[in-house]
Amino acid sequence: MKRRAGLLFVAFVCLLAACVCLSACGSEAEVAQTTTSATATAGFGEDAASIMVYAGAGMKKPMEEIGLAFEEQHGVVVEYNFTGSGAQLSQIELTHQGDVFMPGSAMYLDTAEEKGLVEYRQNVAYHIPVITVPQGNPANITCLDDLAKPDIKLVWGDPEVAAIGKTGIGIVKKAGIYEAVWKNVVATFPTMNEVMLQISLGQADAAINWWDTVKFDDTIEVIEIPREQNDIKLIPVGLLKFSEHPQTSRGFMDFCVSEQGKAIFEKHGFVTYPDPDYEG
Repeated sequence: MKRRAGLLFVAFVCLLAACVCLSACGSEAEVAQTTTSATATAGFGEDAASIMVYAGAGMKKPMEEIGLAFEEQHGVVVEYNFTGSGAQLSQIELTHQGDVFMPGSAMYLDTAEEKGLVEYRQNVAYHIPVITVPQGNPANITCLDDLAKPDIKLVWGDPEVAAIGKTGIGIVKKAGIYEAVWKNVVATFPTMNEVMLQISLGQADAAINWWDTVKFDDTIEVIEIPREQNDIKLIPVGLLKFSEHPQTSRGFMDFCVSEQGKAIFEKHGFVTYPDPDYEG
């Protein structure tokens, strides 16, 4: 009798262990299936934990906010390189690494496309050049021609690497004052943020910068450049041909031009594409 009871107890223990094991295996399978499904959904059908985006320094604030919103909605981390557009183009061409390129001017994406580096593109917003001066405008700058006056101290974006530097040179050449203006340039900087800082600190009398960059800075005053003298730049975004996560990257690009993405750009002072006032 005791022997029979002992055997029954052993059988019961074995059965219980088998049920626990089956239950655990089922749960693990369910978790694995759910995790795989979530990854595919978040990564637009790809197993993408992150994407690499080259964005012009002038888009830092809106792009960081867009990156966080995209990660929250899709579970994909957006890693950024915020340097001058020219420097970014050189890095892209040299390394063939990264997923998305959003330079401060379409001319850089045009060049990348001509070099066979870009597969797909969309238009996002506009960069509008303005004259910036320190609060109080101590040099009494009122127009482009004032930048050519003797003894005016200017800072400038480095035209070799910064979209605003190259654009500014085009504007003063168009106005026929390039040589006189360039004599007044006391320093150049690789990004527009550094140019803005110099004006904010009163280290120079004026600079040409993007309107969206300085719009909310109360240490800087703005003099608008008339449309006929200006060179408004379209901000595009392009998918790099060697992207390791092309579908996820396209999803990110679509997010940038979505209503939510546009609202973020507008919040940071940008005019979003398309706008009839800046077309043609």
